[in-house]
Amino acid sequence: MNIYQHFRPEERDFIDQAIGWKEYVEHSYAPKLTDFLDPREQQIVKTIIGSHSEVKWKLFGGNNGAERQRTLIYPEYLEPDTEDFQISLFELVYAKKFISIEHRQVLGSLMSLGLKRGKFGDILLKGDQVQFYAAAEIADYVRMNLESIGRAGISLKEISLLDAIQPEEVWKELSVTASSLRLDTMISALYNISRQKSQLYVQQGAVKVNWTKIENPAFECGEGDIISVRGLGRSKIATIEGKTKKEKWRVIAGRQK
Repeated sequence: MNIYQHFRPEERDFIDQAIGWKEYVEHSYAPKLTDFLDPREQQIVKTIIGSHSEVKWKLFGGNNGAERQRTLIYPEYLEPDTEDFQISLFELVYAKKFISIEHRQVLGSLMSLGLKRGKFGDILLKGDQVQFYAAAEIADYVRMNLESIGRAGISLKEISLLDAIQPEEVWKELSVTASSLRLDTMISALYNISRQKSQLYVQQGAVKVNWTKIENPAFECGEGDIISVRGLGRSKIATIEGKTKKEKWRVIAGRQK
């Protein structure tokens, strides 16, 4: 069976990587810990490893609702726990009275350290409290090199995972039907707008799928995709349940409140 036919052509490199992880665990009988993966990458790993009897997988991103998670792929004899995921949690210390810090500023400053996005998990904000997850193997480097966010001087305090901000983002579950899995059709169904309007959003560069701008209305959506539309918020496709009697796709999704 050709595994690639179930995925997008541009996902091929990641699929090869995931197959490599699975084979490593099978042959070495030792666990493999990935970087933080986005929901679509998590979906691909689950599909490739499946319910294979000798190789198991488990996801954890620092808290139960985390969007970006590390995957531990391991032989069946192992019983993984939280420590095995090697995740550090940092809180920003800064002059809160004078400065407000936004998500995009935190991400921009982390990316300017020259590390891959996969080394960082979710960024958590609540009021003036700002935290982020990082892979433990780069924690010292981040602590030594991250000295400012935007124009604000900051320092970092490493804290227990138990002290993580509980994300304020709430996903509202919805069930929709759509005539196809095309991006414009899905946006139309998820946000309850006309197909014409959804095509316009896509063509104007206002739509991202898994953090990548997509300008092709015919792009095919899949399970695990996070769709964000400028001005309308974010949605995620949890499950594609198959077709109804009227040949429409039934999709279980989440909309961010």
